[in-house]
Amino acid sequence: MSAFFLWGLQGILRVSCSTSEPLKVMISGAPASGKGTQCELIVKKFGLVHISTGDLLRAEVSAETEIGNKAKEFMNAGRLVPDEIVTAMVTARLSLQDAKEKGWLLDGYPRSSAQAESLEKLNVRPDIYVVLDVPDEILINRCVGRRLDPETGKIYHVKNFPPETEEIKARLVTRPDDTEGKVKARLDIYKKNADAILSTYSKIMVKIDGNQSKEVVFKEIYSLLSQVQRDEVKLLKSENSVPESGSHSSRAPVSQDKWRGIPTRLNNIPHSREIRNYFYDDVLQATQRSVNDGRTRLRVDINIPELNPEMDVYRIGTLMELIRIIALAFADDGKRVKVCVQGSMGEGALSGMPLQLAGTRKILEFMDWGDYGAKGTFIKIGSIGEQEVSEEDDVFILVAPQNAVGNCIIDDLKAMTVAAGSRPVILINPKLKDLPGSSGVMQTMGRDKRLEYAASFESCYFFRLLYFAGTQYPIMGALRMSYPYRYELYKRVDQPSGTEKYVILSTFSEKPSIDDVNDAFMGKPRNGAKKASGFWGFLSSVF
Repeated sequence: MSAFFLWGLQGILRVSCSTSEPLKVMISGAPASGKGTQCELIVKKFGLVHISTGDLLRAEVSAETEIGNKAKEFMNAGRLVPDEIVTAMVTARLSLQDAKEKGWLLDGYPRSSAQAESLEKLNVRPDIYVVLDVPDEILINRCVGRRLDPETGKIYHVKNFPPETEEIKARLVTRPDDTEGKVKARLDIYKKNADAILSTYSKIMVKIDGNQSKEVVFKEIYSLLSQVQRDEVKLLKSENSVPESGSHSSRAPVSQDKWRGIPTRLNNIPHSREIRNYFYDDVLQATQRSVNDGRTRLRVDINIPELNPEMDVYRIGTLMELIRIIALAFADDGKRVKVCVQGSMGEGALSGMPLQLAGTRKILEFMDWGDYGAKGTFIKIGSIGEQEVSEEDDVFILVAPQNAVGNCIIDDLKAMTVAAGSRPVILINPKLKDLPGSSGVMQTMGRDKRLEYAASFESCYFFRLLYFAGTQYPIMGALRMSYPYRYELYKRVDQPSGTEKYVILSTFSEKPSIDDVNDAFMGKPRNGAKKASGFWGFLSSVF
């Protein structure tokens, strides 16, 4: 019963980015990603101060300032300008009144983890970090095909943007850096730099498909920045100073997503449709991001009270509604989805299935799958097993696969994922821990291999409420992870007005242990290994 008392939730101090506050934007993109064009459009539309380190360096050197003279020494010697000099220039420019009043667009900086950390220490933080994502082959083609008009400085492309006249065409030259070898080298450097700063800005990073027309790309960027201004995208910040919880924990960073924070009064059930839709959307976004990033073995663990059929079997209907929303979303993207429910296992007197799944397939068959006939075309209902995998299936959604006493679902799952190959398989609320059989077979034979296979699924969403030991009330806090972001631990706080809020305590790069959670709530670091105890000691099995 203890396994049912942890529910996922997440709370925060919210700091709105309203129209009264200027936008602070960072933008990154590989060479030829179209970053320069998008910067021009952003500045024109939003009136931000455009800050490019290249422009700053040239201006400081030309003005013969102290920083400029130092930078010039390195440039004349053919060496890179040190981070501290570039950071000093950037922060000095950001401190000017126009940047404070209008907001700023920081173009292509920081380029390294050291630069990003320096800005963090100086409290220079953007509202959003935009990355233009373009396939390498497209970038190489764009660069290799570029031509420079030496008389006007205008850039053309032999295919995408040819010169207006034969006269111009005759004088075009290829820039020294636009050879295929040099372009690939620049791309490698860019990727290494981008990966290095990802941990700093992952919470506020949004990738935009840059392999579209400049108008379409800017439309997406404009919509995104407008959302920030309208306070539809929240900044999740913490002003608390809490000791780190465990070796992989960190203080709560600036965090942003299209996530609105944890709804309150989650112990009041049945939940309103608004709360249910809130969680459905949260799970859907994380799942879509994972699949779009090429992840293929995924699991979703969400256990708000109404999505845990182990508490009350009637809640299986709420879980089915979540399944339907995810399946329809993938179908809307043109993918063919197979929704799979565990069938009976064993034969004769040993035939059976997990009680919570009884009747689930019938529920799915009779659900409303929309007016355009998605069910039977883009969505099909099946069972878990190799025999259910066909060539036309694109995505597999498995409804709460779990071991039944005396029967193990792992073999069927493994055969199914092998048959699925590189196609995504998504487990929704799986329960894959070994259960003892009457003969003890499940406990002994192949146990390590089964657990290894179960652990091969990557968590793309985790949400669990935390209760005081042995109770279901009051809610003490919550733990949430939504791909590709970190695990975030929150504490529920009562307000004098009779309301409540959730305040972030700590973040973790991987799922925290019970001791990590204890220490974060108690505000102290751990000293060596210690037996699980405290608030969540009885919940060790769920962690």
